[in-house]
Amino acid sequence: MPPPLRSLLIEPALLGIPGVQHIPLLKKLRSYVVQARPPMPQRYAAHTVLTHLGFHNVFTADFLAAVDVQHPQQQLVAVHQPYAGDSLVNQMLGIDLKFILADGDLPKVTHMCELAGIDVMFPLLDERIVEFSQRLTARHKLRGRTLRWFFKHALRDFLPPAVITKQKHGFGLPVGAWLVGHQPLFDMAADGIGKLKGRGIVQPRFIDELLTGRLREHPAYFGTMVWVLMMLGLWLDSREL
Repeated sequence: MPPPLRSLLIEPALLGIPGVQHIPLLKKLRSYVVQARPPMPQRYAAHTVLTHLGFHNVFTADFLAAVDVQHPQQQLVAVHQPYAGDSLVNQMLGIDLKFILADGDLPKVTHMCELAGIDVMFPLLDERIVEFSQRLTARHKLRGRTLRWFFKHALRDFLPPAVITKQKHGFGLPVGAWLVGHQPLFDMAADGIGKLKGRGIVQPRFIDELLTGRLREHPAYFGTMVWVLMMLGLWLDSREL
């Protein structure tokens, strides 16, 4: 949205009018506004589950005393720094290149394909293409509400129209819905998370609240937290740590 419209109309209406947070649709819009207000790169952490819940409501005091909770934010700032003077789109892409792509999606895909005996390649991540993409302007990448404009325009005579116009399908899985709708998977999650209770990492009270209340109230939002804690519990148990 144009900055004047956002700052003079949208933000005052959603943040300043009493009772907005109690109206479902407006509450959701208000949440988007709150998450979008921090400057980059802090904006990237504004929507995470841990930020929403608060570290001290999830982890034990002893665990928090033993770790640096600011380290992830410091990494975020360091990766963002080379792009700080660029457009907002390129700032986001610079962070995504490191944390979403290099640290997230690529290890997931390559490791799973390796386990399945499948060779996988990423031609669009050829260094020459990446370097070229970094020279493109933000308007080439996001034109109005059209995502990947340059890619679609450049390949419109090469790829079938169905590929160019299809909707994006992300990597996310509906783990929350699976956990709520499939009792054996929920039992497995509860058992895996239960292994964390005696380790002094996560507060037992939070684990109970997550499984008995939060997950069923909002499966899509808290399902990922359940999945991550389940994997952590099972991983530590498998190594007898």
